[in-house]
Amino acid sequence: MIRGTASIVLALAIAPVAPGDKKSITLPGDNAMAELKSGPGVDVVRASCVACHSTDYIVRQPRSEAKKWEAEVKKMIAVFGAPISESDAKVIVDYLSSVYGPQGSRAEPDARQQKQERK
Repeated sequence: MIRGTASIVLALAIAPVAPGDKKSITLPGDNAMAELKSGPGVDVVRASCVACHSTDYIVRQPRSEAKKWEAEVKKMIAVFGAPISESDAKVIVDYLSSVYGPQGSRAEPDARQQKQERK
C-alpha cells in the first residue's frame, strides 16, 4: 500500500504544470507615509533593503546618528544575511544618517516635534 501511495505522490510531483496554471501574487505598495525620502543613495537603499522588509522599518525608526545606522546595517548583514557589499553598506549608512539622522531632511516632523510646535 505504501509503495502504491509513494508512486502516486511521485507521479503528481513530476507531472507537468499546464501553462494556464501559473500563479502569481501582487503585493500592495508601501503606504505613502513609508516612502523613502529622496537623497543620494536612495536607489541603493531601496534595492538593498526593500528586498527583505518594508520601508516602514526604515522610516519609522528614531532619528539616529551614523554610528547607530551603521550598527543596524551591520546587523542586517551579519544576523539576517542581507547580501550587501561593503561599498553599498557605506552608501546606505550615509543616506540613512543624512536623511533620517538627528538633523535629517524628513519632510514631516516626528510626533514630539509636532506636539512642541502646537504649544
